[in-house]
Amino acid sequence: MTITTFNKETNQDKILKEKPRRQGQRLMNTGVESENTNKPNTSADQLICNSSNRGRVAIFIDGSNLFHTALQLGIEIDYAKLLCHLTQDARLLRAFFYSGMERGNDKQQGFLFWMRRNGYRVVTKELISLPDGSKKSNLDVEIAVDMITLSPYYDTAVLVGGHGDLAYAVNALSYKGVRVEVVSLRGISSDSLIDVADCFIDLDSIKQYIQKDPHSGYNYRSLSNSSL
Repeated sequence: MTITTFNKETNQDKILKEKPRRQGQRLMNTGVESENTNKPNTSADQLICNSSNRGRVAIFIDGSNLFHTALQLGIEIDYAKLLCHLTQDARLLRAFFYSGMERGNDKQQGFLFWMRRNGYRVVTKELISLPDGSKKSNLDVEIAVDMITLSPYYDTAVLVGGHGDLAYAVNALSYKGVRVEVVSLRGISSDSLIDVADCFIDLDSIKQYIQKDPHSGYNYRSLSNSSL
């Protein structure tokens, strides 16, 4: 046997022994570098699940979930950058922002006013006081209803939030032919939600594209000096 023939047979054996990739395997972007010696592509357009055919996009943001995630990441979200990054080059149908609302909180009212004027459809629910003194508002039902109701009009849903309660709605969307991207922090995201999504994007891997510049020239003003 010649050396050339031996090398060819060795390469063929190596190819046969490689673990085959399952068809339809879900792509998960966790921000962890591959063991491959080649440096992965981490450009902004590659971070939305490496998909260039997203069609018309609808964005659904769980405001409370995103706020607490930003605290864990140690950043402040720039919502103008967030909207641009999640949309990328796709056609945006609508971007929803769901938030609990506290009466008399002028700072929060100013923020929501800014959101409405800068590309978001804001959906609110009054905060409920709990026995321990904390306040909470769950808008999972509103998110699920809007996602399913609007499903005939968009191709890709971008869900920013990791609550497992939304897994059933996301699974229902998949049977309608809708592609679902879940954007959240891996450590606090429900496995049941990730399993039914078409892809998962770890917020930690895109924080540099969506965080607010500390020297930016705009702030969310109070409504005390504003007129609706």
